[in-house]
Amino acid sequence: MKTLEIPTFECETGNYHTFCPISCVAWLYQKIEDSFFLVVGTKTRGYFLQSAPGVMIFAEPRYAMAESEEGDISAQLNDQKELERICVRIKSDRNPSVIIWIGTCTTEIIKMDLEGIAPKLEKQLGIPIVVARANGLDHAFTQGEDTVLAATTHRCPEYNHRATNQDEEDVAKHIAVDVTTPSNKIFDERSNSNRCNLVLFGSLPSSVASQLNLESRRQSVSVSGWLPSQKYTELPALGEGVYVCGVNPFLSRTATTPMRRRKCRLVGAPFPIGPDGTRAWIEKICSVFGVKPEGLEERESQIWKNLSDYLEIITGKSVFFMGDNLLEISLARFLIRCGMVVYEVGIPYMDRRYQAAELLLLQHTCEEMKKPTPRIVEKPDNYSQVQRMHELQPDLAITGMAHANPLEARDIDTKWSVEFTFAQIHGSINARDALELVTRPLRRKSDSILGCRSLSRQTVGV
Repeated sequence: MKTLEIPTFECETGNYHTFCPISCVAWLYQKIEDSFFLVVGTKTRGYFLQSAPGVMIFAEPRYAMAESEEGDISAQLNDQKELERICVRIKSDRNPSVIIWIGTCTTEIIKMDLEGIAPKLEKQLGIPIVVARANGLDHAFTQGEDTVLAATTHRCPEYNHRATNQDEEDVAKHIAVDVTTPSNKIFDERSNSNRCNLVLFGSLPSSVASQLNLESRRQSVSVSGWLPSQKYTELPALGEGVYVCGVNPFLSRTATTPMRRRKCRLVGAPFPIGPDGTRAWIEKICSVFGVKPEGLEERESQIWKNLSDYLEIITGKSVFFMGDNLLEISLARFLIRCGMVVYEVGIPYMDRRYQAAELLLLQHTCEEMKKPTPRIVEKPDNYSQVQRMHELQPDLAITGMAHANPLEARDIDTKWSVEFTFAQIHGSINARDALELVTRPLRRKSDSILGCRSLSRQTVGV
C-alpha cells in the first residue's frame, strides 16, 4: 500500500503580521444579536475599531470603547467604578442580554483585574458579563473569536444526560405499548433522539449556518445548537453526552474548553470549506453517530460541474500563502482539489491536533490530484518568503494587506486573505464565492493583457 506524502513542517522566527484580535467584534456583534461588546483599552484601539470594521456612519453598532487614560494606567482611578459607570449607561441605552468585555494589550500590561470586577458588576446590574482577553498575545486576528467563544462556553447551560436518557426510555415505552406503531417507526424515533446531541461552534452568517444544518439533516443528523447562538439566551446545552464540532480552523481553544470543562466529545473533522471539505465534514459526523451517508458523492460531483467555468481559469496555476488568518490549510486543500499548485502554506500558528483531520485530507487530496505536497511554514519570516516567491514566481499570492502592494510592484498578483474571513466560503453552495475571490486578480490580469494587445493593434493600424 502506497504511503501518503507527509507535508514538510517548518517553523521560522518571523513576527506576527496580522490584524489585532479585537477586530473579531466586527462580526461577532452582528452574530449575537442581543449582545453588547465593550472593548477596554486606549484611544488607539478605538481608532482601529472605527476603521477596521468599516461600519457606516449611520449604523448603530452594538459595541463601544472604554478608553483607558493616564489616570487608569497610573492606578489613580478606581477601575470598578469607571466600568460600572459605563455599563450602567449601556444597560440604560441598549438593555442587552449580555455584555462582553474585550480585554486588550493595555489591560494585560497594567494587570487590570477584569475577571474579578465582572462578577461584582454582573450581580449589581443583573446582566451577564463575559470577559474575553482578545489581545496581541494571540497569533492571528481570527483568534479573537476563539477567545470570546471559549469564554462563552462557561455560560452554556448544563446538559442533563441522565434526565435525557430517562425521557428517551419513557418515550420508547410509550411507543412500545402502542401496537399500531410500525417497528421501523420505533427505530427512527429512538435513533433520531440520540442524534440530537451535536453542537457546532464557529461564527457564521445565519444563511450559511442554515445551509450546514440542512446538509446534516439530509443525513438524519440534527444539530441541537450553535455556539455562538443568535441570541445569548439560546446558548446550547453542554455536558457529558454532547458532541461538539468546529467549522473554522482557528477555534482550537474553543474546541478544548467543552472537552476539559464540560466533558463533551470533540468530532475531529475537516472543515466545511469547498465541496470536498463539506463532504468530508459530513461523513465524519455521520461516522460518529453511526449513520451511513447517502448521496454525497453525486451531490459533490454536480457541484464541481457547476464550478467548471472557474476551474478552467485556475487549473495549472500556482499559489503562495503568506499566512494571516489560520484558514490557510483548508484553503490550500480546496485550491489543490481545484487543480492549482500550492508552493507554500505560511500560517501564523499551527495546532496539529485540532487540524489533524484537515492535514490528512490535504495529503489525500495531493495524492488524488497528483500535485506536490506543499511545505507548511509556521510563524513565517516575511523577508524570507518574499525571496522564495521571487524564485518560485507564483501566479497568485494570498497575503495580508500590508504586503499586497509591495508584491504587486514585483509583478505578483495578490489577494487579501482577510477577504476570505468576511466572505461566505463555508459549505458546498458557497464554493463559487471562494473561487470568485481567488480568480478575480487572475481575471483582472488576463483582461489587462488582452486590453494592451487590442490597444497595440489599434496603434499599429493608425
